[in-house]
Amino acid sequence: MQIHQLKRKTPNTKRMIVARGGKRGKTAGRGGKGQSARAGNKRRPEWRDIIKRIPKLRGRGVNQNKFITARAVVVDLSAIEKSFAAKDAVTPATLVEKGIVVTMSGRIPPIKILANGELSKAVKVSGCFISGSAKVLIEKAGGSVEVIIPVTTQKVSPIKAPATTKKS
Repeated sequence: MQIHQLKRKTPNTKRMIVARGGKRGKTAGRGGKGQSARAGNKRRPEWRDIIKRIPKLRGRGVNQNKFITARAVVVDLSAIEKSFAAKDAVTPATLVEKGIVVTMSGRIPPIKILANGELSKAVKVSGCFISGSAKVLIEKAGGSVEVIIPVTTQKVSPIKAPATTKKS
């Protein structure tokens, strides 16, 4: 090794070169004049304005097409005919016990009974939504129905105060 081949352990740090041939002279990499060349340049990003202009789907987000309330599970009269004896009570709990309806994450879903099939046994239906034709067939077979009125369609009539007469 020759003396001219020796290298320093730590080379000199690069000094700031400002002359025309240097790296950060004149405009210091900021281009020409204008807002972007000034100190305190804080322009709003263009993509942010684009996002602001896009119409937003407010409300339920990704699950927009799902029902808010759980949809009723449909049970046909033919299934009740097969599984229940005469004078049995048909409730959501008994329908789950017989295996006609499956619980959804531990809860019994709302149930609607439709008039598909025939019914020859008198059964007592309660706690289920029921179609008008199914109600007629159950009552025709000698059974009884306790109808559930959905909360959304239930109307409350305003209470009218008794009319007062003026004495003159």
